[in-house]
Amino acid sequence: MRVGPWSIFGDMKTQRIYYDDAFVREFEAEVLTCEEQERNGKKRWRVALDRTALYPASGGQPDDRGRIGGAEVIEVVDEGEEIGHIVDRSVELKTVKAEIDWARRFDHMQQHTGQHLLSAVLQTKFGLETVSFHLGAEVCTIDLRGSEPLQETLRAVEWATNEIVFEDRPVRVRYATQKELRGLGVRKEVDREGILRVIEIEGADLQPCGGTHVARTGQIGAVLLRRCAKIRQDWRLEFLCGGRAVAAARGDYEARRAIAEQLKCSNEEVVGAMKKALAERDASFKSARERAEQLAEVEAELIERDTPGGTGGVRLVARVFEGIEAVHVQLLATALAKYEKTVVLFARRECGQLFFGQHTTVGRDMNAVMKKVTTEVGGKGGGTKDFARGGLKEPESAARAIELARAELGL
Repeated sequence: MRVGPWSIFGDMKTQRIYYDDAFVREFEAEVLTCEEQERNGKKRWRVALDRTALYPASGGQPDDRGRIGGAEVIEVVDEGEEIGHIVDRSVELKTVKAEIDWARRFDHMQQHTGQHLLSAVLQTKFGLETVSFHLGAEVCTIDLRGSEPLQETLRAVEWATNEIVFEDRPVRVRYATQKELRGLGVRKEVDREGILRVIEIEGADLQPCGGTHVARTGQIGAVLLRRCAKIRQDWRLEFLCGGRAVAAARGDYEARRAIAEQLKCSNEEVVGAMKKALAERDASFKSARERAEQLAEVEAELIERDTPGGTGGVRLVARVFEGIEAVHVQLLATALAKYEKTVVLFARRECGQLFFGQHTTVGRDMNAVMKKVTTEVGGKGGGTKDFARGGLKEPESAARAIELARAELGL
């Protein structure tokens, strides 16, 4: 494997400084062109330099930010032979000083090198191949192909990856052909001819890549694995490296401490205390639900006793409620619909909720009535033949909805 200059990648008009030195923060360059453009109704300028250390979005890694002369860089675009720098003002055609937003760049370097190392460990030790990578503003993800990574596997992966981070192994930029790489054990081949730029993590990974990376694994800081979820046929694993991992760990600790204060326990007792609190909540909810059902049944019995039968012996209970919780209105409607020859038409004035129910002996279709009423008044709803729920776009139409339902039922 041999080291070569940037020019071996072809007749590039823009020398890419970051190919061989990702730690350049400031540089001088000749402004070749500066063209005014309009983007989203705003004036922008596209600047071409003879050389640049600003990285364009590529391979899952976002582009850099910084300054060229007195202009703010708002986008960096790879245009093949040339790198386009989109800036917020015009730049003179002369030699200018440029600088990189280093905090953003170094964060990207930590995440990207961490991804290479993590993907290598996942593939070589656990048989999980990385099929895509995304470096997001807050979290990074890799999509894995293979069997589901269980929690025990993820813990082992995290530890094995961080062991290599702690060993502070060198990370080198190399150049080689496809043939040379095959003999050296490249992790994943790319469909490209000629001399390829390769990132080598000593004793751990060898992978073609055009991105920016740290110089040693210790600079990754740490690798923290987060959520893993099914995405189509693959598994999407979230991870954080370096400064992001530290910030996430601090955030997790602060959240746990806040929960502990609310539960009046120590940080270490949070899980047990939370389980106890949830069990008590569920028991309380069950008890309250049972009491609410009993109350609804008693109220339904009183209403049924005081409501005479009407057309065809059908007893109609129609009301527009105000200041009554939805759960009680629904429970009451359900309890009343248990009585023979009974139809229930309820609405809540505050939010326009509708509850239409019947006993099976009535033999009508409450779902059809609900759909017809909500279509005419404005809203939507549905359910079964014997019980339907709905909602009105305009709550003040509640009384009208009840009247339309009565008319439709002929009651």
